[in-house]
This record gives sequence, C-alpha cells and structure tokens, in this order.
Amino acid sequence: MTEMFEKLKSLMAKKKPERNIALLVDGPNIIRREMKIDLMAVRKSVEKYGRIKVAKLFLDQYASDKLIEAVTNQGYEPIISTGDVDVTMAVEAMIQTFNPNIQTIALMTRDIDFRPVLVKAKEMGKETIIIGAEPGFSVALQHTADVVIIAESK
Repeated sequence: MTEMFEKLKSLMAKKKPERNIALLVDGPNIIRREMKIDLMAVRKSVEKYGRIKVAKLFLDQYASDKLIEAVTNQGYEPIISTGDVDVTMAVEAMIQTFNPNIQTIALMTRDIDFRPVLVKAKEMGKETIIIGAEPGFSVALQHTADVVIIAESK
C-alpha cells in the first residue's frame, strides 16, 4: 500500500500545472454559413492544452441579436467592434499577452494579419495556439504557432 502511495505521489509531482488560456475568435473570418464551425468543439479541442480563462468572440456592429445570443450560449463573450474587428482582436490579444495569469494565447482565425501577434506573444514567453479552417487558412500563420488545430465543420 505504501509503495502504491509513493508511486501516486511521484506521478502527481511530475504533473505540469494547468495552463490558463485566452481564446480569441475572429468572428467575421470564422463564423460563416458556408464554414459551419462548431464552436463547442473548438472549446473542447483547446481545453486539451489547459483551462480556458478568457473566451471572447469578436463581431462587427452588423452582427444580429440572434448571432450574439448564440455566441453567448456557447460560452463566449461577444465583443462588438464598431471599427476593424481585426484591430480590436489584436489589441485584446496583446492585453492577454501581458496578462501574467495567462500562459497560452489561442487565436481562431485564418488571417495572416495575426502573425505579428503570435510572434510577439511567443517573444513574451507565451505558448501560442492557432485554430483555423479551410479554405484560406494561412500556412505562414500555421508555421508561426506552437500548436495548430484544424476546426471541423458541423
């Protein structure tokens, strides 16, 4: 019994502490009828790498109330941008990069414009995850991130 306890204690000591993740979703780039991305499946895929502490989905001012409600029901905080959604999301990504309670920055986008954000997050010691879908998922973006997740359609 003591030997089993010691093995269990040893295993627990080796377990890495769970990483806190900021998950940011580029709504106009990802939430499209033709793509049919399952946002709950995305969350589950990202949770394999740690605990999601921040989950925000960025939308433009033309987002319907129905879409905003659906996003909220799936566990994301909708952020409505009156300007360029990419800029708003990039600013939030940088805020989370400097957040000492977040160890991983996860971006869901296909857009190469977010490559500098990933580069800076890595420079700041953050792990980076990129979640995207075809068509148009930037290869350069995929090569920049530590982890690449291909989102599946419903």
